[in-house]
Amino acid sequence: MATIHVDGQSYTVNGAHNLLQACLSLGLDIPYFCWHPAMGSVGACRQCAVRQYKDQEDDQGMLVMSCMTPAADQTRIDIHDEEAKAFRASVVEWLMINHPHDCPVCEEGGHCHLQDMTVMTGHDRRRYRFRKRTRRNQYLGPFIAHEMNRCITCYRCVRFYNDYAGGIDLGAFGTKDNVYFGRYQEGILESPFAGNLTEVCPTGVFTDQSHSDRYTRKWDLQFAPGICHQCSMGCNISPGERYGELRRIENRYHGEVNGYFLCDRGRFGYGYVNRSDRPRLPEWRESPDSESVSFDVDDALARVSDALHHARRVIGIGSPRASLESNHQLQMLVGKENFSTGIEAREQACLELMNDLQRNAGLPTPSPREIEDHDAVLVLGENPVQSAGRLGLNLRQAVLFRREALGQAIGVPAWNAEALKTLAQDRCHPLFIAWPAPTDLDDVAEFRHALGPDGIAQLGFAVAHAIDPAAPAVGDLPPGIAEAAERIATALMAAERPLVVSGGSLWSEAVLEAAGNIARALSRRAKRGGLILIRREANSTGLALMGGQPLDWALDELAQGSANALVVLENDLYQRLPSQRVDAALARAEIRIVLDHQRTATTARANFLLPAASFAESDGTLVNLEGRAQRFFQVYDPTYLRPETRIHESWRWLHALTVNLRGEKTSDINLDTVVRACAEAHPALAGMVDAAPGSNYRIDGLRLAREPHRYSGRTSMRANQNVSEPRVPQDPDSAFAYSMEGYSGHREPRQQVPFAWAPGWNSPQAWNKFTDEVGGHLRGGDPGVRLIHPEPGQGCYRQPPQNSEGTDVLRALILPRLFGGEETSALATPIQQRTDAPSVVLNPDDARRLAVATGDIVNIGEGPAVPVLEQQDWPAGWAGLPAGLIAGLLPGKSITLHKAAGGEP
Repeated sequence: MATIHVDGQSYTVNGAHNLLQACLSLGLDIPYFCWHPAMGSVGACRQCAVRQYKDQEDDQGMLVMSCMTPAADQTRIDIHDEEAKAFRASVVEWLMINHPHDCPVCEEGGHCHLQDMTVMTGHDRRRYRFRKRTRRNQYLGPFIAHEMNRCITCYRCVRFYNDYAGGIDLGAFGTKDNVYFGRYQEGILESPFAGNLTEVCPTGVFTDQSHSDRYTRKWDLQFAPGICHQCSMGCNISPGERYGELRRIENRYHGEVNGYFLCDRGRFGYGYVNRSDRPRLPEWRESPDSESVSFDVDDALARVSDALHHARRVIGIGSPRASLESNHQLQMLVGKENFSTGIEAREQACLELMNDLQRNAGLPTPSPREIEDHDAVLVLGENPVQSAGRLGLNLRQAVLFRREALGQAIGVPAWNAEALKTLAQDRCHPLFIAWPAPTDLDDVAEFRHALGPDGIAQLGFAVAHAIDPAAPAVGDLPPGIAEAAERIATALMAAERPLVVSGGSLWSEAVLEAAGNIARALSRRAKRGGLILIRREANSTGLALMGGQPLDWALDELAQGSANALVVLENDLYQRLPSQRVDAALARAEIRIVLDHQRTATTARANFLLPAASFAESDGTLVNLEGRAQRFFQVYDPTYLRPETRIHESWRWLHALTVNLRGEKTSDINLDTVVRACAEAHPALAGMVDAAPGSNYRIDGLRLAREPHRYSGRTSMRANQNVSEPRVPQDPDSAFAYSMEGYSGHREPRQQVPFAWAPGWNSPQAWNKFTDEVGGHLRGGDPGVRLIHPEPGQGCYRQPPQNSEGTDVLRALILPRLFGGEETSALATPIQQRTDAPSVVLNPDDARRLAVATGDIVNIGEGPAVPVLEQQDWPAGWAGLPAGLIAGLLPGKSITLHKAAGGEP
């Protein structure tokens, strides 16, 4: 810690910070552009000037850039020095010389960092009267719009895109005051984190293209704290709504999970919420071929309850994309003995194993933020960027963190970004990857071992044995595997904090057991390491903690006639098992009730369809891959602007059915009641009650505002329907108000912040006002609570399985993909535009055996026709297929390939 003196006042600050970060952490305002708390300082914009004095005797001082000056003990500065203020105003003026001053038509207007800083410096007159330089804009894909005329040359975009996220197709072209930021040739930005440019850029150069189609100023959007539902990371988001539609998603700062950044699937994959073909009224159809009939809520509940009352036995099928509360209410409706998780048996076994390993493998599960402190990484059987988006960015920072270690050795501070980059060159912490296809982290990896699932498991068991000879050895290792295992083991043992990353992408318990053995071996060698296990869906971890039978069991019960009715919760069964098996089960069910917010192959087979609320229209709890329970809240009431709709939370529908079925008196229910009931029924979920404050939470007696204080049109939102405006919706489920009337400030610490705003700070940089220190944690505590805790000991080593891989049968190896590989986000138009054309990856020997070559079009069984892509190091006997290409295709299933008609692309 250090004591600094600012404008005559003394403050205690973190001496490892620069003066800019230290002052911002104190709540003192200094304007800046190029500095970013996640990326450090380069001193490019010259905007953060302050006057620094040598000591108490110095009355002259000199102007310094606060972002490039350490917060050393006894540093003395003046922020409000007249010369410093004049210098900062002049900097803004010359940065703005070629700016078009087009705030009224700029999509960044109202949450623009440039606007905030211009006001802060007092620059309000334009003296430049000559012709301005103009630029040609580029097409950068469906996510990002480009307007180079607004650029102030802060270099944030390329620093994030290239240095932080590892992108290679965005650059700075030119020199001096004539620099162009874009691609060498226009086209889609390739990085899966490109969407962060919309928040990283302090001006309107890079804006949200998907938001442009239905644009609304930030102050006219209604927000609520949300959790991304597109993978198991649990990133915190701020969804914004207007007129009953989601208009955009922005990052919601969380000090332990996502920090300042999101992946592009989480940011742009929300389009399914706005689809016009969503179920909006309860429907009944006598058979899948007949026309559906719509009902109101009371009639629908009466008909469904009557059907369930006459059912012989009801099976409930839950979903890992639904909240804990909804799954629990389904379990209450059908009984614990009749509840299925809705997850295929092998995948569920992997999920249960992962929960067990997190408790008993001897190494703790680090938070995503803590991942970045590890100094050696082994990724076993995963492609993290494609299967868990944001996690890949954490792993990249862990590898690049060697820059800071090298800088620390010679006294270069961690915030001096360019000096550290120059010092480190290409030196990184060791990263080893065992995955059959190229990954997004290969550029910073020491080596990628292209192996099949059994080969990856063998490598993992061999690494564990190399670390600890007490771990079981692996016999008959293929050539090169033993040497690779020794090399990996040596690197992990040399590290202070090694990290093992694995997961369920390969649906292989052997791979997970191998990762567990490595974790046990490291813990027995007294290593302070970590173990991260990636799940596939938003609530996979939570549903595995809740428990239940696998989906296979449920379909067997129906197919055998043991049950004649089923209730399906937000789950398309055809995405999880082969269609023939699902068809056979559903054909035996006399009563098929489905709750969902999308029309799927399963809803098409329903007798009764109840319109469920999406994440933007409901409240609930999810558990992410680290075991953190987090609450998401309703952004808007779907019936307010569309009174004809009958969309409700799934848990509310299911509670009403349970009450009706039991013949009990209908009673109101709120979120607090449902959360407590779920926690009491499932001991492993007991901590979920503390995931967020209850509905009675207030600040100074006020609810929390969902709307910014400048929100307009509140009293005319429904003027096109009726000039008599109804009362705004009342929310019994949370502490939030559907209004600007409530607390929206930053002075009082709080966990749940719907949107970032503070006086003078309208841009995403306003998050600095809500944290204990800039880049730290929310002053009210980071949201969520851990449900999975490591237990003492390391457990027992597991034995390696026999190698079952062969080349005589071609089997499916499903490759996760960020765009198009997840069921709901794949319905969003921008994601569809960003999804790459699919192909089937083959080993050259398999291709020759099948008489096909790269570019040939083949049919996958009776499925789609796709081109062949030969990969030299691809494991023999496997066909690599992108996730989402063939619904219900199980990993490891034997498949046939044959040339399509014509056989040419």
